[in-house]
Amino acid sequence: MRIKQFSKKQGRIFRFIEQPESALICDGAVRSGKTVSMTLAFIMWAMSHFDRTNFAICGKTVQSAERNILIPFQTIEGLPYHLDYKTSKRVLIARCGNTENYFYLFGGKDERSYSLIQGITLAGVLFDEVALMPRSFVDQAIARTLTYPDKKLWFNCNPDSPSHWFYQEWILHPEAHNAVHLHFLMQDNPVMTQKTIQAAESMFSGVFYDRYILGKWVVAEGLIYPDQANGQGIVESKDRDYVSYYVSCDYGTLNPCSMGLWGLYEGVWYRFAEYYHDGREHGQRTDEEHYAAMEQLVGNRKINAVVIDPSAASFITCIRKHGKYLVRPARNDVLDGIRRTAAAFHDGKIKICDCCSGALTEFKSYRWDDKKPEDKPIKENDHAMDDIRYFVNTILQGPVFDFT
Repeated sequence: MRIKQFSKKQGRIFRFIEQPESALICDGAVRSGKTVSMTLAFIMWAMSHFDRTNFAICGKTVQSAERNILIPFQTIEGLPYHLDYKTSKRVLIARCGNTENYFYLFGGKDERSYSLIQGITLAGVLFDEVALMPRSFVDQAIARTLTYPDKKLWFNCNPDSPSHWFYQEWILHPEAHNAVHLHFLMQDNPVMTQKTIQAAESMFSGVFYDRYILGKWVVAEGLIYPDQANGQGIVESKDRDYVSYYVSCDYGTLNPCSMGLWGLYEGVWYRFAEYYHDGREHGQRTDEEHYAAMEQLVGNRKINAVVIDPSAASFITCIRKHGKYLVRPARNDVLDGIRRTAAAFHDGKIKICDCCSGALTEFKSYRWDDKKPEDKPIKENDHAMDDIRYFVNTILQGPVFDFT
């Protein structure tokens, strides 16, 4: 990767290297150039001010830190550093002349992650997508730097809810932490043309547009999939020569049990049939009755697996007892799954056939819970929404929005 120029806003990141403040916060839109600039400035600061010293590079996971920080940095042309990444120890050793420093990669994905970073002494920490990390992990990482009076902390993130702890404590009160705050938009990235900005803008709607395009810390409210509620990604039910099949299932007894039958056609996954049974309205069914309905849904097709919420223990046992279908426990992280599903619809990777009445009805009522301080869907009319999310999150997978 060849970097030809930096914007004025990006240049302020590099000025932080010699500024007296001890923390830098960069937030704002996706594709705004904050991550690459901050990574380069962080390494330059460490290599010019320390020798034989430990630092940390933190992502939501080690893999995301490798993808968003390490690999792009290693591809920058013309740097004076010799880089050696030890995969087994998750440490990048950087050398320049006689100077050598150590950059350890950590993942802060949940409340248990803080223990991973205990015990190490650090002179500085780079937090990539800090809004996705629990406070306990961030606080523990900061505590690892307390023995260095000239430490520096580097934070970047895309916006989240205005009730988020990082927004409330750091972005609203940078002076309390001796911090510099820079807010970025896509126009602050010199590689973004008007055409690429318009292309990025078209990828989002609702709260995701406000946060990832406008760079605003706003409350999630309204419909979660407004475009699908208006018919985008909904297609005619007709015969297609599907070449691969899955079933996705959100199991319920009194609550609705929703199953979607997916088929792959010309690179697109279609949810072309469904089973949707509401136990409260039409009577509770047993696991065996739900299983019989699934067999009827699948017919004589050979499916790769049934993707199902791992908490549905009794129904998983029932499926495995029959020995006909492979069970694949779903990845059940809700917010990442919603983001991935929205992106999959935009990219045309998934489509819903108009015979799937349960899913079409739920798209029009599946909403954010604006009474909660954090982003959460209302736990009503969400069963087809969950089975669609299970499919995307487990089978399509992939990064959430890999363009910070």
